[in-house]
Amino acid sequence: MSFPPKNILVLGATSAIAQAVARRFATAESHFFLVARDKEKLDAVAADLEERTQAKVDQYLLDLTEISRHEELVRKAHESLKHIDLALIAYGDLPCQETVQDDVDAVLPSLNINFNSAVSLLTRMAPLFERQKEGTLAVITSVAADRGRKTLYVYGAAKAGLSAFTDGLRGRMLSHGVQVLNIKPGIIDTPMTEGLKKGLLASTPKKVASDVFKAVRKKKDILYTPGRWRFIMFIIRHIPERIFKKLNI
Repeated sequence: MSFPPKNILVLGATSAIAQAVARRFATAESHFFLVARDKEKLDAVAADLEERTQAKVDQYLLDLTEISRHEELVRKAHESLKHIDLALIAYGDLPCQETVQDDVDAVLPSLNINFNSAVSLLTRMAPLFERQKEGTLAVITSVAADRGRKTLYVYGAAKAGLSAFTDGLRGRMLSHGVQVLNIKPGIIDTPMTEGLKKGLLASTPKKVASDVFKAVRKKKDILYTPGRWRFIMFIIRHIPERIFKKLNI
């Protein structure tokens, strides 16, 4: 497969990171199939890509938690693009831990957004990529997947499950020549993290997009972005549990 990929499926195309990644990959030869649930925002993202690069852009309006429509979505995307070089799963929900932790009616929808729906999409796309024998499945998980923290364990649990699924899928796809990229952002300054204290560790969607571009080109398996998060999470994973459980992080 030539680089950069030309035929790109973006799931959750109106997220800040998805927009930045799409812009980074876009060329005049690009063909995008953008999926999101907000028509006004989706129209704006499509118009921006077309204006910047003259790329061809198709749109599909869908709330991606509607799992019953995923089969139709994947079929439509394949019919439009003919050959999917890159599929990016770039949507999610960051619930307030204290707000949802005692409310099962809030916890389960969050798990559905961050885990179930993404697994459904990957499961439906996997056979297609196997038949192609090339391409990249890129999934945004989170550094929160690396260890359950009392301040973020609902979100972290969903991303941990998705991270494990993605890593396992990589082994299945190895013999088919398909890259499966697990993207683990740290704290990124986006509307989703608006309520969080960010501090000096916060980065930008543009930085994530640059790192994703390089990771796809180099056929990486796992991407911590920015890269310092690999070392931060190494330390966090190795804090003894008797100490870690007392930390308010």
